[in-house]
Amino acid sequence: MASENNAQVLVAGLNKTKKLLAAGQASKVYLATDADAGIASLINALCEEKNVPVEMTKTKAELSELCGIEVGCAVCTLIK
Repeated sequence: MASENNAQVLVAGLNKTKKLLAAGQASKVYLATDADAGIASLINALCEEKNVPVEMTKTKAELSELCGIEVGCAVCTLIK
């Protein structure tokens, strides 16, 4: 998720994702395949509103590992 010349940052969590979307700083959102339906619905609506792509990927455990955190992560965001 990072290139040699333009490293990108992956930020974990629903609240941070909502803030990044509102600020126009999200380039892509990753949603866990086992995320709660309410979270998935909210994220899909916000991303559609802001025209940010959403990728259903991995489980919450796998996303948390990618983000380097020890708790399950339903959603994470790639910052522009």
